[in-house]
Amino acid sequence: MIELKRTTLIIGWLLSVFLTACRSDPAPSGATASGEEKDHEAITLTDQEASDLGIILRVAEAGILKQTRSFPGEIRVNQDRFTHIVQRVQGIVESVSFSEGDSAAAGQVLAVLDSRELADIKSSYLAEIERFDIAQRTFEREEGLYQQGISSENEFLEARRHLAESRISLRSATQKLLSLGFSETYISELPDQPDHALVHYQLVAPISGLVLERHIAQGESVGADKDAFAIADLSEVWVDLDIFQEQLDRVRERQQVLISSAGGQLETSDVIRFVRPTLGEQTRTATARLILDNTSGRWRPGMFVNGSITVDESPVGVLNESSAIIERSGADWVFVAEGGAYEPRRISRGRGNGTWVEILSGLSAGRPMCPVAPLL
Repeated sequence: MIELKRTTLIIGWLLSVFLTACRSDPAPSGATASGEEKDHEAITLTDQEASDLGIILRVAEAGILKQTRSFPGEIRVNQDRFTHIVQRVQGIVESVSFSEGDSAAAGQVLAVLDSRELADIKSSYLAEIERFDIAQRTFEREEGLYQQGISSENEFLEARRHLAESRISLRSATQKLLSLGFSETYISELPDQPDHALVHYQLVAPISGLVLERHIAQGESVGADKDAFAIADLSEVWVDLDIFQEQLDRVRERQQVLISSAGGQLETSDVIRFVRPTLGEQTRTATARLILDNTSGRWRPGMFVNGSITVDESPVGVLNESSAIIERSGADWVFVAEGGAYEPRRISRGRGNGTWVEILSGLSAGRPMCPVAPLL
């Protein structure tokens, strides 16, 4: 096969010679040594002329014809790296430190609320600590007196009962604080905190990421379970492709996919991580999901994309670039090179994928040929 890589003027010259041959009466057909049929007289060029024209020989060969299908899709936030932050108590927003578009690190305080409800819960916890401490000391004293025979068994048992009840009450108060999102370390340090800290409720970022949503403002009175922030780590994103029902048996996990943005500006490849086993009731399509690295930030959630998947691979005897085939007068032609001669040859094409075509007849594997059409 020959690649012409100079100018369209060069290609126009070679094609004009070919068209002139096509319009003239064809020479008597004859068979070549390879069984190919000669259709027209060859165009002869010296080595220097071929070099001046920028002609580079390539050889038609057997190969694998890949059939691909394009599926529509959308970039989505990776739900494994996305979180809603909800305040769990009523209160007044004292301060807000982050807005939409800000980057937050895990553990950073996003906002602070003043909550009377929280102050009551913390006070109850501190009171239970005191009750438990008193019950513990009383039990230890009664246990010692009972062992010395000074205290009665009823007094000892009563002290033990009070200790058990205090332990249960303290555990219940601790669980309330844990349910509000406080850590065990924070709870253990609570008795040492100043009194004014009892009313403060901090909204803390559980993950590092970008603040996508903010639903509270300073001075606002908010109720429990209000959605305050949404944070997403966009260093990885999901690509959800819609797989048509008739193609489901050809799409599977670990299959390579070429992903391109709707405008074609972005392109990357990855493998399918998951194929949903059920179809959408409205779309009648299944979802094939990829996880893309997005450290560049160029793949934005909400973007429409196309996913090109190879659904079939077939070996063929002669595989050639579709751009090398010229369609003229209802027939398909290629230029075959032999020595310094470039001869137009009528061929019959088979299956194709837009880029590559199976040649059924007219061209044998191992024959040099010239792709003209791409430069027309």
